[in-house]
Amino acid sequence: MTHLAQWIRCKAGTIQSCDRRSASAGWTVLCSSISYHVIRQACHMNPAVTRSLKMATHLSCGRVNLNVLREAMRIELREFLDKCAGSKAIVWDEYLTGPFGLIAQYSLLKEHEVEKMFTLKAGSLPSSDVKNIIFFVRPKLELMDIIAENIRREDKGRYSHRDFHILFVPRRSLLCEQRLKDLGVLGSFYHREEYRLNLIPFDGDLLSMESENAFKECYLENDQTTLYHAAKGLTTLQALYGTIPQICGKGECARHVANMMIRMKRELGGSNNQITPVFDTLLLLDRNVDLLTPLATQLTYEGLIDEVYGIQNSNVKLPPEKFAPKKQGESGKDLPTEPKKLLLNSAEELYAEVRDKNFNAVGSVLSKKAKIISAAFEGRHNAKTVGEIKQFVSQLPHMQAERASLANHTSIAELIKDITTSEAFFDNLTVEQEFMSGFDTDKINSYIEDCIAKKDPLIKILRLVCLQSVCNTGLKQKVLDFYKREILQVNDRWVCKFLFSYYIMGLIYQGPRGPYFRRTSQRFPICATGTGI
Repeated sequence: MTHLAQWIRCKAGTIQSCDRRSASAGWTVLCSSISYHVIRQACHMNPAVTRSLKMATHLSCGRVNLNVLREAMRIELREFLDKCAGSKAIVWDEYLTGPFGLIAQYSLLKEHEVEKMFTLKAGSLPSSDVKNIIFFVRPKLELMDIIAENIRREDKGRYSHRDFHILFVPRRSLLCEQRLKDLGVLGSFYHREEYRLNLIPFDGDLLSMESENAFKECYLENDQTTLYHAAKGLTTLQALYGTIPQICGKGECARHVANMMIRMKRELGGSNNQITPVFDTLLLLDRNVDLLTPLATQLTYEGLIDEVYGIQNSNVKLPPEKFAPKKQGESGKDLPTEPKKLLLNSAEELYAEVRDKNFNAVGSVLSKKAKIISAAFEGRHNAKTVGEIKQFVSQLPHMQAERASLANHTSIAELIKDITTSEAFFDNLTVEQEFMSGFDTDKINSYIEDCIAKKDPLIKILRLVCLQSVCNTGLKQKVLDFYKREILQVNDRWVCKFLFSYYIMGLIYQGPRGPYFRRTSQRFPICATGTGI
């Protein structure tokens, strides 16, 4: 589920690794993934850099200016593109387009002679008269097969002048290069390099590795690749923002990352970092330290948008009906059919104000904002002199943007309210609250039983079973057997794989293993009285 995707949140001068099991020790080391001159350029922030940062003002609104990290990544990207002299076409691994969009818009690519962009897919490459074809891909063997097919299908006579390049994100893979060699196309690449997109700045207080399978890889497959990327990302962060003086952490994966960072320091010779530290403390937590948070339904405004519609790379796609302009006599066939796509980040003043509020509190904020905007527009009647009219006109674009923002979030709130006022949502939330309050967590839950019988989405059912297991510190054998039997009766046998995986990862297990959760929840209350929605 998307909640298990790795994210690193930095706020009030502290970085919290809340899902990736990463750790750091305050090593004075420059990261090998970003060259020294790139770090120097990013940190000095010359005028050209400053102008480019105007498109990412939301990254500088927190306690830490994350534009420095973003600019370091942009410099690396520009340098690679400039190595490929001449016109270019980029063939994208579709998964990477979203994260790269947060680093560099098309305007930057166009400045460096990128004329075409295509999605990586089997078959022949689309026709294009460019000198360079650059593949931006993750190190996945199945993608190497597609790339090899693309290259073999190229018309050698027509495109004999064309050069191929490949950029692995976030790092090169010997296995992938061997696969390309076995397929007979490795020699076709003029450049084979890596782009270490380890930490992606999403907002002024949020960095993400966008490693959605990290939890599964670490706890089910025992694959430490993402831990390596976390260590690289943290050393990059220290190279740009100074060595973090105080490190706190908990978890086995955090220890692994710390050991990797020690090894990286030794390999690089331990160059001293003279940058004054920006962060006071680095707090590192393994995801399994707190399995409850990603299992429970999010109840903030932003959280509910993510629960219902899903937020991907700060973008959300919404039903278009609520956003269609109201015109008298407009028929249903004239309504838009394409989803409404909105960018959600702190650059939008209203969204920054309501994103972390409980959904119940959003309505009053929107109402208050509507009155303020209405009063501001009414101010045009009070403008008498030329100076007053000029001042009003100068403020008009900002006022219109605020009104459009208000209209969008009012529509979103209406969409969310339709969900949160439904009986199904309330019943689900009530069961979650009962589990977190320790009510009947050791018994078969009738609501879960009904959900299984009605063939509700499997992820909804497993999420509730996992929540009950965590809150009860394990399930009794008869309860666990009942859930497994009922789920298998209404689903295909492949569900066994999911159940076994969840068992291995510690989300569902036989118990209870003691009253630890109940004691903890009594000492540190984790849920307020009522549903809060």
